Amino acid sequence: MAVTGANRGIGLGVAEACLDNGARIVYSIDYAEPAEDFAAAQKRWPGKLKAIRADVTKEPTITAAVDQIVGENGAIHGMVVNAGRTNHKAALDFTEEEIHALFNINLFGSFYCARAAARAFIKLGIKGAVVFTASMASYRPNKRVPSAPYGASKAGVRNMTHTLAMEWAKYGIRVNSVSPGLVETAMTYWVPQQPDWEQQLKYYGGMPRLAQIQELGGAYVYLLSDAASYTTSIDIPVNGVIGIC
Repeated sequence: MAVTGANRGIGLGVAEACLDNGARIVYSIDYAEPAEDFAAAQKRWPGKLKAIRADVTKEPTITAAVDQIVGENGAIHGMVVNAGRTNHKAALDFTEEEIHALFNINLFGSFYCARAAARAFIKLGIKGAVVFTASMASYRPNKRVPSAPYGASKAGVRNMTHTLAMEWAKYGIRVNSVSPGLVETAMTYWVPQQPDWEQQLKYYGGMPRLAQIQELGGAYVYLLSDAASYTTSIDIPVNGVIGIC
């Protein structure tokens, strides 16, 4: 199976969760070179965690990555479409280039990755699974750190989940998504720095902390597994802090 954007953060956590739960081999498809966290994970899983460099915004490179996985293993059974980026600012302050960058990776790149995986599943006769990483920002905005383009791109991912699930059901391909809330990663460093962060947690309810990456893995593992063989076109929110996206 493959996880895009798995050289660090949520993607790497998902890859490790899959290996913890019996995945034979997991490939990270990422534009960046693997860093220390990925190297450490490879030591924990010798020969089972591999990296392929590809740009999710360029469909031919994603197709080539999937072809490489199939060539090396004879099959591919799951694709976690996780690669993405964020940018938080007021809507009036976004440049055209910044808007395009968010949509190119978060929405168009997600479509290319899902389609490359589906084509491989269909060619091989495999009833595979696609799991997108959406976001709680696709449900509601965050007043403190707004990002209209980011939220819209992730809402597009959730909508695409339903349409692709409908189109590909006849092939036995399942398509679902996971919407993380605030997770402790390099992308959310700013959250605990807010001067009234503790006050927000006190009055908004829910679990008074950010999620750890490892706490997301179970949702992905379920959606990829045979236990979810009749589960398609759903989104699983993993959002312990109610009211904060």
